[in-house]
Amino acid sequence: MNQETAVRNLSLLLSPTPRGARLARLLAAEQLRSWGLPLDPAEHIVAELATNAATHGRVPGRDFRLTLYVVGGTLRIEVTDTRGDRLPHLTRPARDATSGRGLLVVAALADRWGVTPGPHPRKTVWAEVDASR
Repeated sequence: MNQETAVRNLSLLLSPTPRGARLARLLAAEQLRSWGLPLDPAEHIVAELATNAATHGRVPGRDFRLTLYVVGGTLRIEVTDTRGDRLPHLTRPARDATSGRGLLVVAALADRWGVTPGPHPRKTVWAEVDASR
């Protein structure tokens, strides 16, 4: 099997807390290193999506899932939480706002991104990047 058709993946359940979001970034970085893939911009995307899951997708007692997989030359990052009733959307925060820029960062760094609802009560926010950059 050649490198172009190899499928690599990682899927983890993490607590929807600041610590869980930080752990998502650290574990994703370690997995990307082990696959020989660049950390930038994927590490930043994971950090933003995991932080959003811990902040906006938090339901006490329910974890969020981080999934990374590579197919061919594309790395797909997925973060699934249990707040399907709160779909994210791009907004421009006030200039003096201290938060609210996470999806703007994801949109700027990813080649593609989106939201997939369901199954109830979940949603998955995903981003794709060219793994060879």
